[in-house]
Amino acid sequence: MSTHTLSVLVENKPGVLSHVAGLFARRAFNISSLAVGPTEDQSVSRITIVVDGASTSVEQVAKQLDKLVRVLKVVELDEDLAVERELALIKVRAEPALRGQLLEVAAVFRANVVDMNPATLVLEATSSPAKLDALLAMLEAYGTCELVRTGRIALERGSRTITDSVLGVSADTEPAATASSAA
Repeated sequence: MSTHTLSVLVENKPGVLSHVAGLFARRAFNISSLAVGPTEDQSVSRITIVVDGASTSVEQVAKQLDKLVRVLKVVELDEDLAVERELALIKVRAEPALRGQLLEVAAVFRANVVDMNPATLVLEATSSPAKLDALLAMLEAYGTCELVRTGRIALERGSRTITDSVLGVSADTEPAATASSAA
C-alpha cells in the first residue's frame, strides 16, 4: 500500500479537528493514521495524517485541507526525508518457559517492559511504523492479547521547519553545516 504522510498546522481552536475529519468524510478519503498534538506555539497544533495514496489523490487532499479557514499550512512529508515514529503498547502472553525468549525479542526491538504478571507482559515500543510491524510479527508466535498504537507522527529531517514560510523565513535557505554540527 502506498501511503502518504501529511503534516498540517492548524489554529489551536475548538472544532478544528472536527472540520478536518469532516473534510475527509465528505470527500470519502480514508485516513490510515491520525495524530494530533500541541506544538512549541500554544496557539498552533500539528495534525499528522496518513492517507492511502492508491485510493486518494494526495494533491487533492492537500488542496482541500489548505482551503479550510483554521488550517495554517499543509506539507506532504517524503518518507526518506522525514523521521517517523509510532508508540505501541502490546500485551503478550508470557508463559514462564518462553518469558526469556520474549524478553530477548523485546530487547532486540528496544521495547520496554512496562507491566509484568504471571500470565502476560505489556511492552512499550517506540519506532518507525515498519519496525513496529516487524516487532508485532515476531510477537505473534507468543500470542498478542491486546494492542494499541498511537498513530504516526513525523518531522522533516534537516534544519527546515514547517513554520519557516508561515513565519516569513525562506524555506529554501538551509544554513551550511558547521564543523561542530557535522560531527
